[in-house]
Amino acid sequence: MSEEKKKVTAKKAVKKPRIAKVKKEESPKSVEIKATENTVVEEVKSEEKPVVKKETTLSKEELLANFDWDKAAQNDMYSNEERTGLEKEYVSTLPEVMDKQVIDGTVVMITDREVVVDINFKSDGVLSFNEFKYNEDLKVGDLVEVLVEKQEDKNGQLVLSHKRARILRAWEKVNIALDSGDVVNGQILSRTKGGMIVDVFGIECFLPGSQIDVKPIRDYDAYVGKKMEFKVVKVNEAFRNVVVSHKALIEADLAVQTKEIMSKLEKGQVLEGTVKNITSYGVFVDLGGIDGLIHITDLSWGRISHPDEIVSLDENVNVVILDFDEGKSRIQLGLKQLGAHPWDSLEDDLKIGDEVDGKVVVVADYGVFVELQAGIEALLHVSEMSWSTHLRSANDFYKKGDAVKAQILTLDKETRKMSLGVKQMTPDPWAEIEANFPVGSKHSVKVRNFTNFGIFVELVEGVDGLVHISDLSWSKKIKHPAEFTQVDSMLDVVVLDIDKANRKISLGHKQLEDNPWDEYAKQFITGKDYEATVIEVFDKGAVVSLSEEVEAFVPKRHTEKEDGSTIVVAETLTVRVLEFSKENKKILVSHTAIFKEELEVERKKSAASAKNVMKKLEDDKKHSTLGDLDSLVALQKNLEK
Repeated sequence: MSEEKKKVTAKKAVKKPRIAKVKKEESPKSVEIKATENTVVEEVKSEEKPVVKKETTLSKEELLANFDWDKAAQNDMYSNEERTGLEKEYVSTLPEVMDKQVIDGTVVMITDREVVVDINFKSDGVLSFNEFKYNEDLKVGDLVEVLVEKQEDKNGQLVLSHKRARILRAWEKVNIALDSGDVVNGQILSRTKGGMIVDVFGIECFLPGSQIDVKPIRDYDAYVGKKMEFKVVKVNEAFRNVVVSHKALIEADLAVQTKEIMSKLEKGQVLEGTVKNITSYGVFVDLGGIDGLIHITDLSWGRISHPDEIVSLDENVNVVILDFDEGKSRIQLGLKQLGAHPWDSLEDDLKIGDEVDGKVVVVADYGVFVELQAGIEALLHVSEMSWSTHLRSANDFYKKGDAVKAQILTLDKETRKMSLGVKQMTPDPWAEIEANFPVGSKHSVKVRNFTNFGIFVELVEGVDGLVHISDLSWSKKIKHPAEFTQVDSMLDVVVLDIDKANRKISLGHKQLEDNPWDEYAKQFITGKDYEATVIEVFDKGAVVSLSEEVEAFVPKRHTEKEDGSTIVVAETLTVRVLEFSKENKKILVSHTAIFKEELEVERKKSAASAKNVMKKLEDDKKHSTLGDLDSLVALQKNLEK
């Protein structure tokens, strides 16, 4: 602070008690004259004229700058006791001021850098002009709020702060407004993420975008700089965060209006409204204080992708009330219901079997929906798109917007349902199946897919046949079709049987060749021995190869060799044919039977001999003594062994 300002404030502190004294006793001029004894007074009187003349020529600032405070203190006309009494009397007239107290003061001086504020205390406070920059209309005499930082600093100066006082007062006002629900005024300063920044009582508050208005905001920048009324909805002093709302004020006014409107609503009532907002699922319409929703399915009888195809923002539309909930203040509106349903105007002579034209509006895996005219759609199932039994996704046949020519398969005007077919526009390949693929005819077909029991092949589109796994080869044992061929490869077949009613056709591959089992029956005779090679050994037995094309099965009990071991893979040995079945194409052989046959003959001979001996013993038993019987018993036991 400049020395000039210090002197101004100090002078004021000294001058005030003198003024109080002069008012009671003498005029200001006599105060200066009585500063000394009578002799001195005469000198002062003799010099009074030039001093008065000097005061009239000097400015106030110059006079204060040249004033000699030390001399004035030496020429003090009051004793210490008098001065103490005067000070007590003066101090008693001052208001009680405490540190950190917010009080109102009066602006007494304004310079380019500082503002002097009088709070009716011993001295005035000097504040930086920057604290008042927000107030362009500040002038001398204005009341301003200040915070008493210190009653006296080290220089005896009163320290005030207007900025901190504003903040403290502002938070007090904000909390009061939150508790009481009072309306506050503020100015929108700028945009921010999710809303706006608002100045309320000097505090930067947050205004969410959803709380600006009951209507959706399209241009946030248009609100910058606007002065509006707000309601404080949330205060967090710890984080210095204040949330305000302008929408809350509007909703409070609309609550009464909404209740009145809801009480007058009726289902089927037609009202005029303004399109307020458009979403992907529908349209919100302002009915004059309350909003209603038109779902996207209630905008048009026809199928649409987005509501903006039918309406636009701020458009005035007539709507019909479909339903409403007075408790929740929800109104369901309809636009298409204002017109007749397109099914009601469907041609009377339209019937099953008629050919119609349409456009694909929806594509799903199971089929497509075809729009014949606005509001009339029919289902074309994927199974009705082609005679082929290999069902694919509808996406393989059509895409949205494709034109379709189809035949009506079903038509129900009451339930407003219709189904179409495209394959019916082409001949059914099964109609002439017997002529095109007679039994015994040979064809080259494409392998479509495998199953455990056979191969499905496609003769032509819409006609599939089955080659059973047993009809793949006359001699080889095939466990899975993948061992024989591959998907999408070509395979030569012959037609074995046709079931037109059930749309089934049986095919064979091995039938392209003569049955070799007629020759095998002559070649492999039951009871004869043949050389064989072990191909596979498993739990139930083994498979051996009698030739390049003929395989035989060896049961497990017939795999034992003469030394007690069993046969192994790749081993060459002699086997005997036990059974030959031409019908089942099966040959049963044994290795064990070859060497066990001789043992069996000997066993049978021994059994017969023992039987004869026993008979003889029984006959002799009748004529023998007891001693002879013991010998016979011993002999019987030996024979049994």
